[in-house]
Amino acid sequence: MGRKVTEEAEASLCSENDLPELEARPAASAARDDVGARRSPEETSTAKTTYVRWRDLPNKDQLFILSLCRLSEPLSNVCLLPYIFYLVRSVLQPPTPEDADPQSPSPSPSESPSPSADTAAARISEYSGLLVAAFPLAQFLVSLPWGRLSDRCGRRASIVGGLAVSVAANVGFGFSRTMAGLLFWRVLAGLANANVGIMRTVTAEAVRERRFQTKAFLLLPLVFNAGMVASLALGGCLAEPVVNLPWLFGPEGILNTGGNPEGVPWALAYPYALPALLNAGLLGVALVLAVTGLRETLPGKEDQSDIGLRTGDAIARWIRRLRPSRQRQEYVRIDSIDSTEDAFLGQAQPEPEKPVSEAPSSGGSRNVPFRNIWTRRVLCALVSFGLLPLHNSAFMHIFPVYLSSPPADNSEASFFAFAGGLGLRSSTIGLWLSAFGIGGILLQLLVYPRLQARIGTRGVFRAALFLFPATYAAAPYLSLLAGDAGARWVVLGLVVCAQICARTMAIPSTVILLTEAAPARTVLGTVHGAGNMLASLARAAGPALGGYVFALGVEEGVVGLVWWLYLVAIAVCALAWSYVMERDDEAPL
Repeated sequence: MGRKVTEEAEASLCSENDLPELEARPAASAARDDVGARRSPEETSTAKTTYVRWRDLPNKDQLFILSLCRLSEPLSNVCLLPYIFYLVRSVLQPPTPEDADPQSPSPSPSESPSPSADTAAARISEYSGLLVAAFPLAQFLVSLPWGRLSDRCGRRASIVGGLAVSVAANVGFGFSRTMAGLLFWRVLAGLANANVGIMRTVTAEAVRERRFQTKAFLLLPLVFNAGMVASLALGGCLAEPVVNLPWLFGPEGILNTGGNPEGVPWALAYPYALPALLNAGLLGVALVLAVTGLRETLPGKEDQSDIGLRTGDAIARWIRRLRPSRQRQEYVRIDSIDSTEDAFLGQAQPEPEKPVSEAPSSGGSRNVPFRNIWTRRVLCALVSFGLLPLHNSAFMHIFPVYLSSPPADNSEASFFAFAGGLGLRSSTIGLWLSAFGIGGILLQLLVYPRLQARIGTRGVFRAALFLFPATYAAAPYLSLLAGDAGARWVVLGLVVCAQICARTMAIPSTVILLTEAAPARTVLGTVHGAGNMLASLARAAGPALGGYVFALGVEEGVVGLVWWLYLVAIAVCALAWSYVMERDDEAPL
């Protein structure tokens, strides 16, 4: 048991909806024995794991291609957040000369926005919320159909098809200049990226040996987080390239070969196309590699081939002929019946004298009727699983819009009644969020596993839940510091750091708790599928509701309304629900 506990702690280094689907015990009583908070120090101290280097992983080419494919969701979904305020403003109202002038200063805090400006900011918040919510809502609608399609037609077809649609959706989004067009391409991108669970399944099917799985399962979430960081930074810097990259696209820019006095014509007509085109190019590379190199892993179809794979094999043979013979190395599969490592994570190893079946359902787990899956413990874990993205996704949308909103005159502000944002540019917002995102990756790698091993999964989760409401309650008071540059940057850093720390601790914890709640490993996919659907719905509802409340607060001159009435309220509900979960876990069978 000690070894399994340590492996689960290591496997918890994952981002939202990207953790390995850890195997649950066949019996509910055994599952409850493994709750992280009940781990004994003796078990932890006696745990011994074999150190596995990254280069020791099998099927490295497949894992590399799969990691590139995993970039599709963060690139398609997160890239627009730093500039979404300016994007929506540009399609709802014609740009003013001040908007087009890169040297025009932001409104000073002493200049109170006019009522028409408040109305425009409220409309921008509402429409940007719908734009953000469209992507996860589309994921919610087709998550199960994508899974069924992969079970029938294969994993490869589902992943390649999703990538192809993502490339087209990014190009279309970049050149759309109407709200209807933006919503259409956003929904299409969400439909194409509902196959995240399939990629996790391919990881499990490509790396079957137990000692390699913990390391292999870290790849997708690490790539997801890295893609998120890069997407935020590039999205903010590449938006409005005539303003942010004048040396390339400005009047004197290198690419302004026509000598246009205002800059490169297509960059002026489509100021937010460049980030989307970069996304399409990166995903196009992943698509080519997937078509030519991604193997089928669906049991029974592993040897399936097509023209794309045959082309990839021909290219690989040609490249191998160019390499010196002494540098060629090949891996040979060694079949072993009694190897204790040849098992899925958490799966009981068959007795040596018994034949090993190739069927994935032969792990000694019992079948559970569909209606018996939804125990009280599973439902409690699902509610907690959905409450987290309900406020976290709303924060991810509201915060960039709030930072982009022009500052206001708060000389007569009260403790709760004040208005305005910080007036930051999209490039500044993108760099700030990406810089702290890097800190989140380091926290996920270095701090979370040690903290989880010390206080348990539930302890880490509870600490994060206490941090969320405190962070949300303090965030709107940045508006009162708009005139004090030094204090503003310090407090902004504290708010972003606290939210990222809480998010990094809470997301893997919810997935582990949901995994432990499953009554049997045979229904683990169903339980996680339900969790992914619920999380997608929450990620769609959160930005939409949050954007509406934010717009209401802007109109009423209370910018903190969405923070206190929505974000803090949902975070407190999630904290209270964690105690309900604990009481249910301690109830007798």
